[in-house]
Amino acid sequence: MKVCIVSDSHDRADALAQAVREAKAQGAEAVIHCGDLIGAQTVKPALAHGLPVHLVNGNNVGDPQALHFQMQKSGGLLRYHGPDARLELGGRRIFVVHYPEYGHAMACTGDWDLVCCGHSHAAAVDQVTNVRGGKTWLVNPGTVAGLAAPATWTLGDLAAMRFESRELGSARHSPAL
Repeated sequence: MKVCIVSDSHDRADALAQAVREAKAQGAEAVIHCGDLIGAQTVKPALAHGLPVHLVNGNNVGDPQALHFQMQKSGGLLRYHGPDARLELGGRRIFVVHYPEYGHAMACTGDWDLVCCGHSHAAAVDQVTNVRGGKTWLVNPGTVAGLAAPATWTLGDLAAMRFESRELGSARHSPAL
């Protein structure tokens, strides 16, 4: 299963929808949004692509009641989880949170195959040594809005556990890990 991992869209509905469109064209079946969506209306164009969107809060929460309303109207496509999410997608255990420090700490537990975070606006794909003697993937897709950094998102292949940071609207991407 492939997933589109985004964060920090900061009310840039067009950028978020473009990342989802590009990911769907590459075979993505779901979207993980690591927070700072802000306005509930921001997610509507992305939902039009028909992929389920898993969303957590960021430090710019926006209007949680409006997000719950959008979730109810989405026919099950929008899944608003609050401050963090515990998901199972493609047979993988995934933890989603906005803050990278919290994400790194959760990766260290060894309880998750993949931890996704945002906030820093800096795209990064790393493996973190966990307390069980293994490694956990830690993915920060950067900012899809392109605020003080390139507009980026990450395409994840959960079957192969490969992650590629991509620039929005560009064929350029980092080598797959």
